[in-house]
Amino acid sequence: MPTVLRAGSYRFHFYSDEFREPPHIHVDTPEGECKFWLEPIRLARNKGVPPRKIREIEKLVFEHQFFLKEKYHEHHKR
Repeated sequence: MPTVLRAGSYRFHFYSDEFREPPHIHVDTPEGECKFWLEPIRLARNKGVPPRKIREIEKLVFEHQFFLKEKYHEHHKR
């Protein structure tokens, strides 16, 4: 479960066994975890993260979309 980005209390990471899914990122927060698709960016799942924090995370995903997709493809080439 490699961490590819940290922003404040958010940890952006992948699970190694999800290579069959479209590019996405998981984000751990103190309240829970959410998952965003990267092409196009949209919320895929939310477990306990409040709406205000989801919007903050979504902005970060947009800001780092190219980097996150690059890391996703690097990690899942194996």
